[in-house]
Amino acid sequence: MASGARASAPEDSVRTVSPGRRGEKGVSAPTGDSVLVGTLKSAASPVRAVAASPRPVKGKAGREAARRRLQLLPGAQAEGEGEGEGEGEGAEEQQQEEEEEPLLSVPEEDEEEAQPLPPVCMSPMRGMWRNEKVALYCDEVLQGCKAEDADEAMSKYLSEKLKLKDKWFGVWKTNPELFFVKYEEASIPFVGILVEVTCKPHQSSSSCFKVTVSVAEPFSSNIANIPRDLVNEILEELEHSVPLLEVYPVEGQDSDIHDIALALEVVRFFYDFLWRDWDDEESCENYTALIEERINLWCDIQDGTIPGPIAQRFKKTLEKYKNKRVELIEYQSNIKEDPSAAEAVECWKKYYEIVMLCGLLKMWEDLRLRVHGPFFPRILRRRKGKRDFGKTITHIVAKVMTTDMVKDLSSDTLLQQHDDLDLALDSCYSGDTVVIFPGEYQAVNLALLTDDIIIKGVGKREEIMITSEPSHDSFVVSKADNVKLMHLSLIQQGTVDGIVVVESGHMTLENCILKCEGTGVCVLTGAALTITDSEISGAQGAGVELYPGSIAILERNEIHHCNNLRTSDNSKSTLGGVNMKVLPAPKLKMTNNHIYNNNGYGVSILQPTEQFFIVAEEALNKGAASGDKNDDSMLSRVMQNLNLEMNNNKIEANLKGDIRIVTS
Repeated sequence: MASGARASAPEDSVRTVSPGRRGEKGVSAPTGDSVLVGTLKSAASPVRAVAASPRPVKGKAGREAARRRLQLLPGAQAEGEGEGEGEGEGAEEQQQEEEEEPLLSVPEEDEEEAQPLPPVCMSPMRGMWRNEKVALYCDEVLQGCKAEDADEAMSKYLSEKLKLKDKWFGVWKTNPELFFVKYEEASIPFVGILVEVTCKPHQSSSSCFKVTVSVAEPFSSNIANIPRDLVNEILEELEHSVPLLEVYPVEGQDSDIHDIALALEVVRFFYDFLWRDWDDEESCENYTALIEERINLWCDIQDGTIPGPIAQRFKKTLEKYKNKRVELIEYQSNIKEDPSAAEAVECWKKYYEIVMLCGLLKMWEDLRLRVHGPFFPRILRRRKGKRDFGKTITHIVAKVMTTDMVKDLSSDTLLQQHDDLDLALDSCYSGDTVVIFPGEYQAVNLALLTDDIIIKGVGKREEIMITSEPSHDSFVVSKADNVKLMHLSLIQQGTVDGIVVVESGHMTLENCILKCEGTGVCVLTGAALTITDSEISGAQGAGVELYPGSIAILERNEIHHCNNLRTSDNSKSTLGGVNMKVLPAPKLKMTNNHIYNNNGYGVSILQPTEQFFIVAEEALNKGAASGDKNDDSMLSRVMQNLNLEMNNNKIEANLKGDIRIVTS
């Protein structure tokens, strides 16, 4: 079931090859985020006078009609005039067809300008809860079928809905490449045409879903100056048959059409997010259970349980897999005879790249991103250890070094001055100290901390600003036995990983400001973290994430305004100040912290089952309400079982509450 269409559809595009057609290539029509969020939008007004080079129209009459509507690029026009001198009329006409790149012009007064597209039906899938989506796909559509029968189940579901109405109006949205050989993607994300749709019964459930379309009146498009003759010509080439999934029913028709619109969106969503090309190639005892897991994954991405930057990494990996699969299919289709040795090698290279991406996606899906992606070590650098001569060096990071900067250092201190923080970190060996003076810095090497060093600012922590590099996945990552960051500000910009990730070993953050944009501080399994006198804010998940088997000590910190989701629906997200993932239980000691104004809970404890939740929830709620009471025997027992010690913390004004055990 390795369909080229399934592989080709990017995250923000609409599938154009219908279910059941194996090995067929297709084009995809980008339409924003309509596929993932399940909402359909049409342009309120057409794009005006776009710059694009349309495909040549067949036939002499067609060419003359196109010339009346198109203006030539000045460069191409001049080039055509110069090169055409002295040649025959036939050669000049052929040269114009092959070399000139015409642009769409504003229609003349006697030419028909396309009207704005009408709004398409809004999909009710956007408002569905996850259990409703699970019931729809697992119970109503798939009905417990196996992966190899999923195509047939989707075809049967869609066929039944199409019987409701055989004729209706819709917007045909397709790839601009079908109409134009040169265009600006920003100005033409897709070509939309208002069409009248005629559905015909299908001979078998495995046939490709296509419908017969004709241009509807009034002539309407999202591109005002697109020639109607060009549209008619393209439709004639396609024999007026287009993939059904490219057509979006418009509003203003009866309720049956809304049911058809929902069915189309159900099928699009299935192939764009739930289906994987390897599904029918591997045995799966309970395929509907796998689909349910993928629905949960999608819902977790939508409601922010999985923070936006981490979710974006998953989407990019999935899109890359699909694109690479299309590349392989297209490459194979261009080999007309027996492949040469070079072609065979290239096929194998592309295949193994797909296999690697496939394996990575499986790990993401199986663990549902609950373990911090991308499931391989972030740091591949080896430890340097100590210098051969056993001395340590203090690295001064400043544009200019003065005697006042080093007056407090002992006379035998070895110094090295850098104007770049990255160079200073690259020069470090275990035992070194990096002293940073006020300024704004960036350092890729902060994501490669393997040696035991101290990085500290001199002056006010607000004045030592270290910002992340947006093009990199990680900001600060450590696997050193003991690394310290002191008296500075970390400002996250665009990186998708946690602002600080302790992969292994122990890290200390002292008197630091952490302004998160992605996820917060993440302590992975087996790692340890100590945070004192610091401030954490702005995380899209929890401010501090403790993974199973990790250790953390939090003292005198402020954790606020976390779970700062970029989604319209954060009603289901529980993450807030501190989140513990229990199996095995992490160890957490919290003393004199202020956790407030987070969109989730102040402290959330993620339990894998409900067994412990029933016994402990009431006691935890009492303990939270009374502000860490130590004399509550049940609360003490619960915290002891969880290796959780809380003393004199102030947890208040968190949107969901103070402390909560959450079952996964």
